Amino acid sequence: MNRNQLRRTNIGKVIFNMTMSLDGFVAGPNDGPNNPLGDGGEPIFKWYNSGDTDYTFPGMGLKAKISKASVKRLDKAIKSAGALVTARKTFDIANAWGGQHPTDVPVVVLTHHIPQEWVKEGSPFTFVTDGIESAIHKAKALAGKKDVIVSTATTLQQCLNAGLMDEITIDLVPVVLGKGVKLFDNLKKTPELEQISVVEGTGVTHIQYRVIK
Repeated sequence: MNRNQLRRTNIGKVIFNMTMSLDGFVAGPNDGPNNPLGDGGEPIFKWYNSGDTDYTFPGMGLKAKISKASVKRLDKAIKSAGALVTARKTFDIANAWGGQHPTDVPVVVLTHHIPQEWVKEGSPFTFVTDGIESAIHKAKALAGKKDVIVSTATTLQQCLNAGLMDEITIDLVPVVLGKGVKLFDNLKKTPELEQISVVEGTGVTHIQYRVIK
């Protein structure tokens, strides 16, 4: 299926959302299954426990304590999500989220090698080995009229390079890491963005952009 066919069949949007440090990193260096946030990466996620309002994610019962403004933004984003696209590295780092992603939606995993233990009836995971366009197409089929959420730096970069991204939301935190995993890396060209909204939370600013195509 070519890109034009993908756009004609799309109903929801393809949206990226991730927490980022002020200097553009989403994790510290040396991230992996035994070091999920990388060396020194913990401060960029402090905002999940810096507010005064309890929030429980629909999957796994994962709890956070964030501001009312962040609750409203996060709840809206999760309710509009129909599927998620992630990378195999993140899947492994999260240990498959114990079998259920916190957003409680189907997850499409980009990988070179399919983990056969997760290929079973009732598994929320679909594995795609033939590239980002195939992964987005599969996620769209799973999402129906809802949005597809892209959730890792590498998948964002691939979507931008393929012209598949509609919106980018950054949860910007007042932290400087200095080194680590860059969000906007390996891009063929710099995307043109239009700011849609800004929401001030506690310890975080949620900034939403439209990707101009």
